Parts: sequence; C-alpha cells; structure tokens
Amino acid sequence: MNTQDDIDRFLRSTSLAVIGVSRERRGFGYTVFHDLRAKGYRVFPVNPATSAIDGETCYAGVASLPEKVDGVVLVVPPPRTEEVVREIAAAGISQVWMQQGAESEAAIAYCHEQEINAIHGQCIMMFARPAALPHRVHRWIRKATGSLPR
Repeated sequence: MNTQDDIDRFLRSTSLAVIGVSRERRGFGYTVFHDLRAKGYRVFPVNPATSAIDGETCYAGVASLPEKVDGVVLVVPPPRTEEVVREIAAAGISQVWMQQGAESEAAIAYCHEQEINAIHGQCIMMFARPAALPHRVHRWIRKATGSLPR
C-alpha cells in the first residue's frame, strides 16, 4: 500500500513521461498527458505507434526520451507495465505511477526490489493539483470512507 508521502514525492517531480498516450482525445492516456501538462509538468508523451501528439514529439519508449525524467506514468496493460518497469530501472528512473488497470503484482514486486517508488491502485488525476471536479469528488468519497493513503 502506498502512503501519502510516496504520492507527494512523485508529485514533486517536474518532468514526467506518460507511456500509453492515445492519439484519441477521449483516451485516458491522452487525458492524463494533457492534464499534467496543463498543471505545469514538463510531460513527454510515449507511444511507439505515432510520431506526434498535439504537436509534441511522441517517443517510442523510455530509451528514446530526450532526457532522464523524474517519473513515469503508465497507462498501458499489465503485461506492458511489466516490460516498462525494467526499462525504467535501466534508465535510472526511480519513480513510476501505475495508473489503475496498468498495475500487476509482478511489476510492483520488481519495483520494490529495485527501490523504485511505485504508486499503484491510485488515480493520478485525483492527486495532481488542482484536481478537476469529478476527481475532487472521487477523492472526497475515498477520504470519507477511509480508503485514501495516509
């Protein structure tokens, strides 16, 4: 289970890669990319199937990023997450956020072995400030039910 300190440490990042950015504006990866950029993060989109998203260069993978990022947000299926966490470790990146649905027990265990701050089971949209109304409501409900990290 993650703590609020784990989450706060991740959110202090200034540069992030979002792996699984969709070319479709309605895709969740695209939403995360767009939202984090709007919040002031320097965000690098990663999707090997396209060269640009919203006029931004899109990168094929962690190894092709133009610089080392502070953290990586994963919006990919669990088998791909298991591959990417190894790429993250090889690149010396020490933080990853496995968006809900991207996590796997194997990827989480690997991150712990590699001492990577691995956030999982949480939605970054609920924690990155300022959160939009639906995410603030979701956070309030989780707080009221005692299911937020402490």
